[in-house]
Amino acid sequence: MATRGGFSSRLGFIAAAAGSAVGLGNIWGFPAEVGAGGGGAFVFMYLIFCFVLCFPVMVTEIAIGRKTEKNPVGAFNALGFKKWNFIGKLGIISGFLILSFYNVIAGWAFGYIFEMAMGNFGVAENFSAFKLQVFKVGGYGLVFMITTAYVVSKGISGGIEKASKILMPTLILMMIGLVIYSFTLENSGAGLSFYLLPDLSEINGTVVYNALGQAFFSLSLGMGALITYGSYVRKDENIVTAAALITIADITVAVLAGLLIFPLLGFITQGNIGNGDMATAGPDLIFVTLPQVFEQIGTGGALVGALFFLLLCFAALTSTVSLLEVPVSYVVDEFNIRRKRAVWMVAGLIFLIGIPSLVGNGYSEFFTNFITYIGADQPTSFLGFIGSIANDTMLPLGGFLVVFFAAYVWKKHNLDDELAKGNPNYKGSFVQKYLNFAVSYVSPVILGIIFILTVLGTFFGINLI
Repeated sequence: MATRGGFSSRLGFIAAAAGSAVGLGNIWGFPAEVGAGGGGAFVFMYLIFCFVLCFPVMVTEIAIGRKTEKNPVGAFNALGFKKWNFIGKLGIISGFLILSFYNVIAGWAFGYIFEMAMGNFGVAENFSAFKLQVFKVGGYGLVFMITTAYVVSKGISGGIEKASKILMPTLILMMIGLVIYSFTLENSGAGLSFYLLPDLSEINGTVVYNALGQAFFSLSLGMGALITYGSYVRKDENIVTAAALITIADITVAVLAGLLIFPLLGFITQGNIGNGDMATAGPDLIFVTLPQVFEQIGTGGALVGALFFLLLCFAALTSTVSLLEVPVSYVVDEFNIRRKRAVWMVAGLIFLIGIPSLVGNGYSEFFTNFITYIGADQPTSFLGFIGSIANDTMLPLGGFLVVFFAAYVWKKHNLDDELAKGNPNYKGSFVQKYLNFAVSYVSPVILGIIFILTVLGTFFGINLI
């Protein structure tokens, strides 16, 4: 019988779960959304939604995992609702697909460490050409996948927990160091003002929608990762407190990313950051704009650039580990396959499935112009298509289904019973009343709206906001 293992400490679980939430979305997605959403106004909405929308979903996923001690599919079977295990299957497929393209992007970041260290800032102006070097970039991605698989193969306490306890503190210390350095640059104050001082007049339907989406996606919800991690949690753990700490850790990293990047943008724009020119999409912001900043820094720019992309790789690794653990736990639990064999088998398959995303950046015409959505002017690449399907669409659907299941199928009193374990003051508290209301109404309604708006806007060109 394959052994599952578990987290050896509360700190280990929080570090691993926070690492799952912290990823590329925090380092590039959050600052890019802030730039496009008017700065502080977006930050204000994001912080609210992290707790109003995401916290109840996180608590629910962890509770289901701990109650059953199973993977996302086995969890619904163990609860006695086998017909609902399609929710778990949806989560596993989502994570499987996300990791297939996420690893490609992580490979770009890994390659940029060496480019920056060598002072090759020109790679930013030739980012498209860099992506065309599929064997070189694919090699970086292969190394990243092997590293991810190695960590997961060592088990929960000996691999994921141990790595998270090292990676997360190192990540935060590196960010703080780079933040302090960015504050010393000329015009950094203009970037900070844009970032931290909200202009509430900037809040509109688009900002609210994007803040909702960013809050949900940045916390690794809807893909079964926290059900999986929850299945390794001790019965005396206070899930509500742990979930709050995980949410705070994720927000902290996102806020630090903004404190790092916006002073850099204030520097390169000479204080004219509010003109919107720097509100570029995630990959361009990180792989094109920021290397130009590092070049303008002059002496030390190569070191700062290399450290930044090392930081990015650390953030990516904490997420790829959790993304791989989800299908691995399914294979180990349901097919009784030894962990190490399951890890390398699943990791190899995911890497192969990611090859179309690797070559779909100009190398292959077919995968570069893979599909044109209804109402779209330009075709979408295979990587973009998988992102639209798995990340943008399947995750909010998965989150909606999880809270709907908890409230109306498993029932709230069973959720309350599980949350009361390790938290004797939970029942009758304000937190219980809030979570019951949020799981029953707030989260399913908002996530349902996000899902519908995303499907209509992305695939059918119908934008209702």
